[in-house]
Amino acid sequence: MTQNCESVEFARLFFLVVLIFTGNVAIAPPVHAASVLSVGDGDTITITNGAQKTKVRLACIDAPETSQATYGMESRQALQKLLPIGSEVTVRTKATDRYGRTVGEILKGSTNINQQQVASGNSFVYWQYIKGCDRQTYSNLENDARLKKLGVWSVPGGIQRPWDYRRGRKGSSSTYSSGSSAGSSAKYRCKEIGSWDKAQVLLKQGHTYLDRDGDGEACELLK
Repeated sequence: MTQNCESVEFARLFFLVVLIFTGNVAIAPPVHAASVLSVGDGDTITITNGAQKTKVRLACIDAPETSQATYGMESRQALQKLLPIGSEVTVRTKATDRYGRTVGEILKGSTNINQQQVASGNSFVYWQYIKGCDRQTYSNLENDARLKKLGVWSVPGGIQRPWDYRRGRKGSSSTYSSGSSAGSSAKYRCKEIGSWDKAQVLLKQGHTYLDRDGDGEACELLK
């Protein structure tokens, strides 16, 4: 009897392996529940699950940087309204980025927060990293926001894309270090600044070294 059970179990596992390798079984992404601890910008939040804190980069979207006036702060505020501190959320994990952040879709009940940011014109679809998300849904939501001239689409063609903005900012970093007011003044250390808000002001003034991971937010540990 035992031998027969083992044979059945082996056959079942073998069949499952065959289905996976032939693409007939969809592997669901990891999902875990948590609560919102803080909102960094329009596409970055910090969540907590007990004593564990995790920074999450919202997958498949790219919001204006906080230093992209005024759209960056508007995007952050929109996300704060969608995800008040303490909100219970579910993270549908896609990957881990080069900064060690979890990349995923955020669900609040049945609402996909990533898609809401696109639908309201507070974020662009990040087409370079759309893999793992519903491409058609994101495309439809972005087109609708563009036609309605919402948020980032309120100007013809939309505002400068965040990825282009970041690239331009990196290119100008040498200017700051070779004679601008930010480069010629004393450099600041996050622990000496005192508050997150002051750090963002310094970032806008050109102290880009305070934004070590390039996400448009300075001295995140001061939150």
